[in-house]
Amino acid sequence: MRGWFAAARRWSGAHRRLVLRTLVAAVVAAVLVGGGRVACAAWIRAGADGHLYRESEVPEAPVALVLGTKVDADGTPSPFLAARLEIARRLFEAGRVRAILVSGDNRSADYDEPGAMRRWLVDRGVPERRVVRDDAGLDTYDSCARAKRIFGVDRATVVTQSFHLPRAVSLCRRLGIDANGVGDETAERYAGRWLVSSTREYGACVKATLDLLSGRDPVHLGDRETAVDDALRDR
Repeated sequence: MRGWFAAARRWSGAHRRLVLRTLVAAVVAAVLVGGGRVACAAWIRAGADGHLYRESEVPEAPVALVLGTKVDADGTPSPFLAARLEIARRLFEAGRVRAILVSGDNRSADYDEPGAMRRWLVDRGVPERRVVRDDAGLDTYDSCARAKRIFGVDRATVVTQSFHLPRAVSLCRRLGIDANGVGDETAERYAGRWLVSSTREYGACVKATLDLLSGRDPVHLGDRETAVDDALRDR
């Protein structure tokens, strides 16, 4: 019996050391990962320095790039998305942009962000011929890359929520678009979702950094499209 207790004590001591080493490794990993997230966020946001504007002060651009987000089950843009679209509508009405590229997720027949975005704008007076849909804007990187490579956008005003705007503008600029941005803050009244989305930006900046460093192609690339060119030529 004494031998069993001695073995148990020895095992317990070894187990305690293993647990301690595991905890220390976990803490070190958390610090490294946290530092990496902060560094990625700083690098991504630096790419947008000097290019974030209030709506009344943003320079004119040929195109507003509106980035997609959640559409409700009935096909109605969520409040976050509607707020983005309203900014784009006002920019168009004020003559600060001449065409609107709505870029979002349309991977399935029963979920259509760009279709909902286009309908919302047309229903509120934007001419249908001036609204171009990108059905393969599956994330911010893809929307920016496709705007440049598929639709030939060289200069744009990016429209999204203010917490997302630095990443979106930086991605567009690093992918070859002379981009400025306008951010919505009216959706901040949805405090819970705003907080969650803002917090997720650190992780999203890590992904954006990896996407840029890898130079990956968008999930869907395809041939060059002239829809934006046609919209800009229209009088």
